[in-house]
Amino acid sequence: MSMDLQRLTALMSQGHFSELEREALEVLARRPESGIVWQLLSVSLSSQGKDARTALSRAVQYMPGDAIAHNNLGNALARAGEWVDAIECYRRALTLRPQFVEARNNLAQAHDGLGGEWAAKGEWDKAARSFQQAVGIDPNFFEAHCNLGNALRSAGRIERSLQSYDRALQLMPRFAEAHCNRAIALRLLGRAMDSQAACASALEINPRFAAAHIVLGELSADSGDFVAAESHFRQAISIEPETPEAWAGIAGVRRMTEADADWLLHAKAVAESPLPLRKLAVLEFAIGKYLDDVREFDQAFAHFRVANEAQKCCRAPHDRQELTRTVDAIIRDHDAPWIASTRRNACDSARPLFIVGMLRSGTTLAEQILASHPAVFGAGELPFWGNAFTELRTTGGSTPQHDVAIGRATTDYLRILDGLSSGAVRVVDKMPTNFAFLGLIHALLPHARIIHLRRNPLDTCLSIYFQNFDAAITYANDLGDLAHYFQQYLRLMQHWRALLPSDAMLEVPYEELVADQESWSRRMIEFIGLPWDPACLEFHRAGRTVLTASKWQVRQKINSSAVARWRNYAAHLGPLRELASAAMAERSNCG
Repeated sequence: MSMDLQRLTALMSQGHFSELEREALEVLARRPESGIVWQLLSVSLSSQGKDARTALSRAVQYMPGDAIAHNNLGNALARAGEWVDAIECYRRALTLRPQFVEARNNLAQAHDGLGGEWAAKGEWDKAARSFQQAVGIDPNFFEAHCNLGNALRSAGRIERSLQSYDRALQLMPRFAEAHCNRAIALRLLGRAMDSQAACASALEINPRFAAAHIVLGELSADSGDFVAAESHFRQAISIEPETPEAWAGIAGVRRMTEADADWLLHAKAVAESPLPLRKLAVLEFAIGKYLDDVREFDQAFAHFRVANEAQKCCRAPHDRQELTRTVDAIIRDHDAPWIASTRRNACDSARPLFIVGMLRSGTTLAEQILASHPAVFGAGELPFWGNAFTELRTTGGSTPQHDVAIGRATTDYLRILDGLSSGAVRVVDKMPTNFAFLGLIHALLPHARIIHLRRNPLDTCLSIYFQNFDAAITYANDLGDLAHYFQQYLRLMQHWRALLPSDAMLEVPYEELVADQESWSRRMIEFIGLPWDPACLEFHRAGRTVLTASKWQVRQKINSSAVARWRNYAAHLGPLRELASAAMAERSNCG
């Protein structure tokens, strides 16, 4: 047997894989219980692009105490998309060898591929800790540093993720995947030029790295160059024909027509292949958009439903009771006496301009109009007030730490605005969910102006349901959750209307803005204290970067195609129907 192993090992080291396969099968005909020969056979099969799962299963059968065999079987199962079985293999490998760093890294990746229990519980920090354990065992394991960056990015800790990517690249400068993942993080931070440079580094190392072309496509779309974006997506497809993100990218940069029927055939074929749930969701959302564009509404909704059900498995469950308790607490704690007591830390700056509302309610359109004014800078969606609110809740009221945090908030915020634009008279913060923090914002910035975008709740909620949002938005994938979230949003806005001075907030109905763009644009400009500029009517020509899901729509002239869109899906509204009366009540409250 030793002579056979020497011969087979020599063939493997020489790269003679077809000969290795033939001779390994001959040995196994005589010694079928030899786990190591099954392992060598799996190497020959994998190297020839053949399925090695059966060979690896036999290797594990005859070498149950071999951690490497379990890890290798896990890798083969993961490549085939069999994530649950792969996870079990990695766990067995770690039971046998707890310090097996490759298996620990692979286990975390398999959870990610599954859409995993970490993502489903919203516990990306737990995934990050798992990768952190891997780099703790082997600080030079560059792949684990890169994966740690991915987990941190998914957890919303984007700045921190860059540190992990940088460490991976210190260890392995020609690591194309780390350059590309770094580019993704830089794009999310609004650092477009740095992101492009990182993509260039990835493509210099590997000119056929499809993922880098996908990032370049997204960057082109962000800047409004949709022709270049589609070119990058198609280049990615030419390299990896079954790349879901590239097929989906094409549907996102223009209106699809029946002339794109070949796109639909290819996209459906990819969707039917084994895919991680997160990637399946990306593609099903795109197929739904295609069918919506060609007005096949029932079919479109069926694909949107598949996309949302897949996405549910990749995010934490939405907790309606917790959301209601949070809104109750905000309404209870943020009253007139609280604002009066908090105002001792107020700043008299009028630079900040807030645009709030539900997602998909027209906030990006309003920002684009306002940012077309030469005295206004559009800063996009800044997460500052959500983080500040969380910190203040953590420190508690009437404590020294709370007072320090309150006093620091305005200083830190204005410093951020100065860093984004030191010369603009007004700086737009278009984080829609700042509607939850308007009491805090007004108490600390009483001269800041707030523009609230309102849109028909049925159109709003369906538009959210039809978009592939970040997993942190837990309510987006279920119509019942959407209806409940919208009701809580209405409760908060009713509270702020009663609490804030009447001149602090301008209500802008999306439907009226679309119907009479100039009148409402003039009202918004007047509200923020600036002279009218006709550039605001040419908002679709603005060259600014837009990172939101509305990046294509806001580069088009205003039209009414999205008004009363819900009628196309009247048969599928379900729990959203209860919002119709809520919409009428809100219109009455707003006058």
